Amino acid sequence: MSSQRDEKLGQITQQSEKTADFSDLFGRRVTILAGHFGSGKTEITINAALSMARSQIRVSVVDLDVVKPYFRSRSAKNFLEQAGVELVAPRGEYYSSDLPIILPEIRSLLRDPSRKLLMDAGGDDTGVRAVASLTDIIPREETDFFLVLNFRRPFTPDVESALTMITEIEATSRLKVTGILSNTHLMDETTPEIVRDGYARAMETARRAGTRLVAVTIGEAVRPNLDQRDFECPLMVMRRIVKPPFEASRREQTVGPLFVVG
Repeated sequence: MSSQRDEKLGQITQQSEKTADFSDLFGRRVTILAGHFGSGKTEITINAALSMARSQIRVSVVDLDVVKPYFRSRSAKNFLEQAGVELVAPRGEYYSSDLPIILPEIRSLLRDPSRKLLMDAGGDDTGVRAVASLTDIIPREETDFFLVLNFRRPFTPDVESALTMITEIEATSRLKVTGILSNTHLMDETTPEIVRDGYARAMETARRAGTRLVAVTIGEAVRPNLDQRDFECPLMVMRRIVKPPFEASRREQTVGPLFVVG
């Protein structure tokens, strides 16, 4: 019995060797996340911010997403601030605007060595122009620029389209993509096969782009059917926070007509 228990513990340890939390993956002081509409970058941004806040890390989320703003970080303002996460986004009459408004406090935060910064940016050359306007102050040696890929979305159905997007956003932002996050999913219809297919495509994209695959992000429901040993990067389990309003119960917190968090 003891040997069986030891063997089981050994298997669990082996499966956990590549696990990490968001503090490990987003180890640099500034992390910029870009991705097309539906890629899940806002979901990842919010999950990462909440994880850091639980670890007593001072973290701010900067909302720079001005492209197809159906789901974006600023809509989760109350939710984040209740968890101890500072949200930097336009206020007042500019709250719902699609303008690339760069607030003065963003520059102050980029200079603040005591605070982590997560920047939620758009996913094409238009979406990262706001990032480009900050390149004079972005501390490059302290910054990661991650691309979130979901190969089940129309803007990135294959490796070639993902590579084209990388070329466009690097040219416009004047920053190099330093890593890829594989987030291929179909919400509640996600299967292990969908995750593995997205992982394979993301690996090929990273190889051809000369960068690294940082992690595979997955939902809680599919995690029991995936083995960490089948992946060459960490599996990051995310709580699903961003939901369409038709899925929300009356008890969930809703901010804006197209964004539900809870």
